[in-house]
Amino acid sequence: MSLYDDAVLVLKGHEGQEELRQVYLDHLSEHPDGMWKACHAGHVTASALVIDPRRGRVLLTLHRKLRMWLQMGGHCEPGDPTLAEAALREAAEESGIQGLTLLPGGPVTLDRHAIPAPCNWHLDVQYAALAPADAVEDISDESLDLRWFAYDEVADVADASVVRLLKGARARV
Repeated sequence: MSLYDDAVLVLKGHEGQEELRQVYLDHLSEHPDGMWKACHAGHVTASALVIDPRRGRVLLTLHRKLRMWLQMGGHCEPGDPTLAEAALREAAEESGIQGLTLLPGGPVTLDRHAIPAPCNWHLDVQYAALAPADAVEDISDESLDLRWFAYDEVADVADASVVRLLKGARARV
């Protein structure tokens, strides 16, 4: 199965956010290249919020280009077999943490946001990843900073999409 086919199946099975889910499905139907950064009409991305429920905290990255505190994530790559594995790969690369595991149940939320030209949109499929007890983070070149935040600090530093993702992830833990 291709990554495109996996994305369609994942989105069809995602419960909630029906209007936005349909926007994603329509986009993929209209753009066979809609999984890739080269699709300037917008493209699907995969992300994961790294969560440590034992300590009541999440790991956020200060995105180098956007200068915002966000979950780990980014573009799908040709070697990614599934959206879930793309999200997990991105989370491991950007956090430096080995042994992350995705929360069961598929994506937590979807978030469509405008991005600078030449592309128009990121159609982000957002997962949550559990950090192992011995997690040691290591900042990547894509970040200006990498920091753990208590659950109640997130709304003070991050935008509404991250707050929604945290709420959904905490409901599953």
